[in-house]
Amino acid sequence: MSNEVFSNIPEIKFEGPDSDNSLAFRHYNPSEKVGDKTMAEHLRFSMAFWHTMNGGGSDPFGADTAQRPWDSVSDPMEQARIKMRGIFELTEKLQIPFFCFHDRDIAPEGETLAKSHKNLDEIVGLAKTLMKTSKTRLLWGTANLFVHPRYMHGGATSPDLKVYAYAAGQVRKALEVTKELGGENYVFWGGREGYETLLNTDMKKELDNLAAFMHMAVDYAKEIGFDGQFLFEPKPKEPTKHQYDTDSATVYGFLEKYDLLPHVKLNIETNHATLAGHTIQHELHFARINGILGSVDANQGDTLLGWDTDQFPTDLYVSTLMMYEILKNGGLHRGGLNFDAKVRRPSYTVQDVVEAHIIGMDSFARGLKAAHSMLTDGVLEDFNAQRYASWNSDLGKKVAQGKATLAELEKSVLNDPVHVPASGRQEYLESIVNRYI
Repeated sequence: MSNEVFSNIPEIKFEGPDSDNSLAFRHYNPSEKVGDKTMAEHLRFSMAFWHTMNGGGSDPFGADTAQRPWDSVSDPMEQARIKMRGIFELTEKLQIPFFCFHDRDIAPEGETLAKSHKNLDEIVGLAKTLMKTSKTRLLWGTANLFVHPRYMHGGATSPDLKVYAYAAGQVRKALEVTKELGGENYVFWGGREGYETLLNTDMKKELDNLAAFMHMAVDYAKEIGFDGQFLFEPKPKEPTKHQYDTDSATVYGFLEKYDLLPHVKLNIETNHATLAGHTIQHELHFARINGILGSVDANQGDTLLGWDTDQFPTDLYVSTLMMYEILKNGGLHRGGLNFDAKVRRPSYTVQDVVEAHIIGMDSFARGLKAAHSMLTDGVLEDFNAQRYASWNSDLGKKVAQGKATLAELEKSVLNDPVHVPASGRQEYLESIVNRYI
């Protein structure tokens, strides 16, 4: 590859579980079949532009630590060009088929919205050129409606119409460039769609305005011929104390109330699930049984910390149970596993970033195999079928059909001796999962 941005990073290949090469896959073999699909088809990995290209390693107590090839470049647009070439290079070397971005990730903000659009058009043009010779494609695009000070009170829920209109302009353009780059999805992420105090908040107006905003986006997608899937990403608190998109159930209720369910599915993040007080399996399961599981931001949090640490996924128990739900969903379809994850602040080299992606990909490869084996053997499915077997009775079927009455149910047990249900055997089931991992 000529004019490499990351010349010290080789192509990452599968070497098997016995390899001691940190720049090789031990478990992720893209062409290996698991069931009727290859690993690559099952997992649909994606690289996050914002963390991989823009993450500097700063935190509230310290400056950037990351060392990157573009550090000496002062022109923001030239930096943007180098980063765009860089993400195509890294995705190819890591055999990652997709990338994701916010509009402001890939092109700097201009003095006006029109100038921001111009900057974005130039970098999107570069991406289109790179796609002519690259296998890398766009999983999803979105608009950054949370970083700039104008969005201090929200974007699509702002009390200020000018801010709302500016957000609309950004989303309109972001939809256009997502379509232009062949993006398979468009994500709504309400980074500041919520409130700090009800003392200055008209919640109904804000929710109504948010729904109207999303309907306008759906309408515009139809107007321009964008047939990608819309996704809404739940997140509790941080940065806003009361987020309107707290978790999957909250978002489902919002989408149902405002007649958005036909158009929008969920992009669910592991670390957001734990911040909401749920497991990621719970969030994926809820979305799956309600038909709204669309895509996943794959990372993990730190159980000792109460904020969104966005660490690379390494927990095999978690990746196995995630893949269990995804396989039961029939896969992620147009979605994927996007590494919305960043290396720790002391891990400041490009090699650290590459090794982090490798362990994340290996973790999901192992999770995929374990989950597929569990489903093939039916160990959990058989247990639960037996646990709920009483509902196969005539009375159980009447309840399911909405034809039973309270009196009828009471009569069925009125003269029975004390009934003790069977054990849930949780520890036994957890031992089964461990065995497959």
